[in-house]
Parts: sequence; C-alpha cells; structure tokens
Amino acid sequence: MKLSSGALVFLLAAGGVQAFSPNASPAPQSHLFGAAAAEKASSKKGAEKTQDPLLIRAAKGEKTERPPVWMMRQAGRHMKVYRDLCKTHTTFRQRSEIPEVAVEISLQPYQAYDTDGCILFSDILTPFPAMGMDFTIDEKLGPVMPTIRSFDELKQLHAIDTDKTSFVAEALRTLRKEVKPETAVLGFVGCPYTLATYLVEGKTSRDYMEIKKMAWTQPDLLHAMLKQLADNIGDYALFQIEAGAQLIQLFDSWAGHLSARDYDTFAAPYQKMVLDKIKKAHPEIPTVVYIKHSGALIERMAATGVDVVSLDWTVDMAEGRQRIANGRKNAGLEGPGGVQGNLDPGILFGSHETIKERAEEILKKAGDTGHVMNLGHGIEATTSEENAKFFIDTVKNYRHES
Repeated sequence: MKLSSGALVFLLAAGGVQAFSPNASPAPQSHLFGAAAAEKASSKKGAEKTQDPLLIRAAKGEKTERPPVWMMRQAGRHMKVYRDLCKTHTTFRQRSEIPEVAVEISLQPYQAYDTDGCILFSDILTPFPAMGMDFTIDEKLGPVMPTIRSFDELKQLHAIDTDKTSFVAEALRTLRKEVKPETAVLGFVGCPYTLATYLVEGKTSRDYMEIKKMAWTQPDLLHAMLKQLADNIGDYALFQIEAGAQLIQLFDSWAGHLSARDYDTFAAPYQKMVLDKIKKAHPEIPTVVYIKHSGALIERMAATGVDVVSLDWTVDMAEGRQRIANGRKNAGLEGPGGVQGNLDPGILFGSHETIKERAEEILKKAGDTGHVMNLGHGIEATTSEENAKFFIDTVKNYRHES
C-alpha cells in the first residue's frame, strides 16, 4: 500500500492554517526517530545503552537478546485480584485516581506474569478534569461527559493544569521504585482525535457520527478543539515522563473509523504535534502509537515519526513491518521503525499449543530488532490467568535463531 501522492491536510496553527503532507520530507529536526536514532545514540554512549530495560531498547530499534513482552489492557477484569479489589474501590475513578490503589493494580499483572513492562493503571480520559471537562465512568455504559458542539462551549476547555493530576505523578514515581531496574514503566495518553470524540459525542459511540458531522460542517471548530487537545496532551505526556515514565504509548483508538483522507486531516497532524513536543523535550523517550482497526493506515501512522507502530491482528506481521518501513521512507524518516503486537486476543482462549504456535509465528516474522511483543488489542475480560501467563512465558522463553 502506498500513500496517496496528493494527500494534503491542514493543521490549524497560531499563524493560520498550515499545510501538512505525510509524503513530504520533514523540516530539519533536532531529533531522529527509530532504529537509526538508536544506533547513533549507541555509538556515542557505548555500553550505556545496556542500562535501559529490555523493552526500551527494543522500542528504540535495537537488537535484543529476546523479545520483550507486555499486554495491552494489562491490568483489569481478567484477574481475580482486580475483581476482588473492585469490591472495596467500587468506581473506576477511585481505582485510577487514588495513587496507592493505582499502583497496586498496576503491579498485579507484573507480579503475576513478570512482564517486561509495567503500565500505569489509568485512562485516556484522566486528564480531562484538569482541562475543565469533568466526566463519570458508568460501569456498564462507559464514560459520560458534557458535550462541546460550539465555539462558546469550547471555551470550557482550557490549558491543562497538571497539578490536578498529581496522583498520576505519584503513582509513576512509586512504580519506578517498586519494579526491577530491568522492567520498563510505561505511561500513556489519548490522542487528540480520539479524545475529541468523547467531547463531541458525550460518550462512547457506535458510529461517531456527531464528530463526523462537525468535521464536515464545522471544520474550524473541530481543528480548534484538536489543537487545544494536542497542546494539552503533549504537556501531559511530558508530565508523565518527568514523573518516571520511560516510554509513552499514544492511543488514537477511534481514528480507525476515519477514511484515509480524514485521518490525514483530523488525526495525523495532531498525533505529530504531541510526538514533536515529546521528542523536543525528551528525544531519549521512545513512543508507540496504537489505532484499533488500523490496517489501512499503517504507512500514515509510521509517517508521523513515531518510534513504534502497534499492529492489531488484521495485518500480517511481516507485511506490517515492510509497510512501516515504507511509510517512514516516503516521509523522509531514517530507519525502518519499530513494531509492537499483533496477536489476536482471542487466541488466548485457545489451547496452549495454539497460543505457542501463533505467538511464535509472529515472533519469527518480527525478527530480533525493534519488536515489542503484545496483543493486537486489550486482553479480554474472560481470559484465563493461566493462559495469559502461558503467553507471557512463551514469549520470554523464545530465542531467535542465530
């Protein structure tokens, strides 16, 4: 798949509307992405690179002695210890906004499975109250919040006050102390388009028609919202890094509902704004982007300059790696880029033989450089802990042939 040579999108900037094309050669930057950057850094630092956790080295594009592994939606309902904890802390916001509880939940899968990454237990909506937009999470319906559908209502959204997310920093600092040095502590943020879907729809949506209506009838309003969100989320990512996060994963979950043209217009430029802010302040921190049902968008995702593209299970790993490399090359970026994923979470309901066969097929195709093993989406709530552990152990025991 090739990027459209005519693809052109517009980014609302302080000085007006600025053209952005995923095919264009980027302006000179002070940072590099992917494997090339890792190799340049390693040539200067020598043995220092071995001090990074295994997962971080893989995310930086380095060759690793074995594939690192963690699971998206790592902590949660598939674990009995989590379900038991929910009886005491009955709301999601209690569980994610009380630091000691968030730490306990974050550590549950790490302690049970010895994963190579320990991701903060939180939510992409967590920073919203610090931007002036409160929300609730209904255990059955999911998030519910007031809507923004006019410029007057957009005034509610203000610059993020990270003092109001101090519980996130406290949890990350504690996690850095609790995990082994060879384990990576992972932070994450939601991308502007996905966050905007909640602001416009007011809840999780089936077809995201309200935000699409805004894109087609009030594009200036949507761009203004996305610009504010990108500024805020970039600052929130830096806040997590300064508190101890060693990698930032960006979730643009609902961007997979966009056409390629609309992705180029309403998602990619704002992902890039967040990524550029991270890399300008912390070029050493690797970044990962994930979009559900993103098979048609892989080259475009890679063209943003993210270090690692996380694949769902609808794309063959070998093809995905080649398409990531092509997307970066077409955008003028150095190195082939890293990859994460891409096991179907449903495979974890299969036999141990099936789990082993499917996981090892992905590992073989991914190779020994720049790959973080993961699921292609979050682990399902009814997955057995035995099978989850078997998956992790399978990956940790795997070695690439010389």
